[in-house]
Amino acid sequence: MDLKFAVSKAGHDKDSIYVIIKEEADMVYLADGRHKPLEKPKKKNKKHIQKIEKLPKEITEVFTQENFRNEEIKRAIKLYRRRRDGLQPDA
Repeated sequence: MDLKFAVSKAGHDKDSIYVIIKEEADMVYLADGRHKPLEKPKKKNKKHIQKIEKLPKEITEVFTQENFRNEEIKRAIKLYRRRRDGLQPDA
């Protein structure tokens, strides 16, 4: 799976980070592994998100399997936040 992250730019979840699970013409389905799990993704208009284009290698390595779970999504988002905020990733 091609891993894509997005940040919500509108709505009550503004500034939340998600993994894009599925894309349609003008909609995306997003999961964060916690409030919006894979089983019940958030449906959001594409114009209300901003895709994160470049992800560090350590984040993409979390998703080495074809079938990933909510735990991997939570971990990848946590790693991304730590990296973005300049904190050291946990071992």
